[in-house]
Amino acid sequence: MLDPVLLRNQPADLAARLKETRGYDLNVADLMLLETERKQIQVRTQELQSLRNEKSKLIGQLMGQISKANAAGNAEEAETLKARVEANKAEVAGFGEELKASEDTLEKIKLAIDAIAAGIPNVPHESVPLGSDETQNVEQHRWGTPRTFDFEVKDHVELGARHGWLDAETAAKLSGARFTVLRGQLARLHRALAQFMLDLHTNEHGYEETNVPLLVNADSMRGTGQLPKFEEDLFSTAVGEGESASKRYLIPTSEVPLTNIVRDEIVDAERLPLRMTAHSMCFRAEAGSAGRDTRGMIRQHQFEKVELVSIAKPEESDAEHERMTRAAETVLEKLGLPYRKVLLCTGDMGFSARKTYDLEVWLPSQNTYREISSCSNCGDFQARRMQARWRNPATGKPELVHTLNGSGVAVGRALIAVMENYQNADGSITVPEVLRGYMGGAEKIA
Repeated sequence: MLDPVLLRNQPADLAARLKETRGYDLNVADLMLLETERKQIQVRTQELQSLRNEKSKLIGQLMGQISKANAAGNAEEAETLKARVEANKAEVAGFGEELKASEDTLEKIKLAIDAIAAGIPNVPHESVPLGSDETQNVEQHRWGTPRTFDFEVKDHVELGARHGWLDAETAAKLSGARFTVLRGQLARLHRALAQFMLDLHTNEHGYEETNVPLLVNADSMRGTGQLPKFEEDLFSTAVGEGESASKRYLIPTSEVPLTNIVRDEIVDAERLPLRMTAHSMCFRAEAGSAGRDTRGMIRQHQFEKVELVSIAKPEESDAEHERMTRAAETVLEKLGLPYRKVLLCTGDMGFSARKTYDLEVWLPSQNTYREISSCSNCGDFQARRMQARWRNPATGKPELVHTLNGSGVAVGRALIAVMENYQNADGSITVPEVLRGYMGGAEKIA
């Protein structure tokens, strides 16, 4: 969520910036109309609240005087004071209905403004290139040289099907399209990749391993920006019926629970940056991807990912972003997988991000690079939604933290990349050296 001061004081400038960078149309007229109403109603509400408080204080004082008059045996004075109490109570009752109506109206206006604010994407960092789609992303560098094969390259589906390791038909019987059953040595290789990533990030990069719930409440989804805008992309479940039903959402990424750990918290300065990593299942409805990547494991409703999340001081978040991205790059380099690093343009970034790097791994069967990691600095956008703060020693006051998240990396896509880049002519797959300790020393799976 953007700073409300920007919405109130610079709506036209903000609208122009959002239109230029995000292609987002902010309805300034509606926003300003609501803001004008809010100010008027708020002034009147405060006037009535102040009057009520004054009258309540006066009534309290009169009640004290009545007690003293009664104690002194002055019945006539007590009766006079009682009459004044009743008159003031009647006056309070007289504007009580207006106050209640004013408070209700003010709350409705604030909710309407909040609804507009909740749908506004983050403003990109000034270093992010302007662009409307992925064709205008800017390549930063490449690592590794794609392998030259002296036999016909197979894709991961063909390689997995040879031994029944990758079984989409059984998964479709169990759950439907965009699910996969993994078996045998391929399932073990998938697990080895996740274990390798967790060990790397905890032992070498200083992230704390964290095990998080896969089901979260709506507040957690709102905190990181999945709600209300992207509800159609989420899987949800409910226990009970009607208004008493308890609704929970399956996480699309462990970024959601990891980041929300600091929701409504004030983090001590010495704990920052707070670095966390988690290996979890992820669930996405992929509502807007009909017909895309339907073959194999590229785009699934259920997949696994090792996530990286950092909670940082504002002045340290840019450096933390570079550090996080480098941690994800290290995974691919240790696996020996060629990749390229791309700075996303304004039109290709996620809703909550202010700056994003994508890492794209080389897939021989497609003769191209495909996304395997996305590392984003969200600034204070998520923190404002979550009221996640730190106490600045310089001021002694709570201030918003910056939140960052990245894939370190997607396990299924790493499996695909290993299968295709390390395939052999006989259909076997060479196990990357860094994974062999997780595979009982096996050099190949076949």
